[in-house]
Amino acid sequence: MNETKDESGHGHSTAAWVTVLIVIVAFSIGTLFFWLDNAALVWASAVLAAVAPLVGLLLKNAGYGVGGQHTKSH
Repeated sequence: MNETKDESGHGHSTAAWVTVLIVIVAFSIGTLFFWLDNAALVWASAVLAAVAPLVGLLLKNAGYGVGGQHTKSH
């Protein structure tokens, strides 16, 4: 039997997409600078990756999360 569960917009929000995009960019540039042997910029990209969830939380609190006032599902 196949039971379908309704995920109420899990990850389908501006806050989630921006957070994931920041993390992807941070890891991409971190990888590039790792190969270029630039430790300072590798650590800077690690800080950027660590800040990404905070940006997502701020966007969620500003109404851009799932069910927020600035989303289509609201």
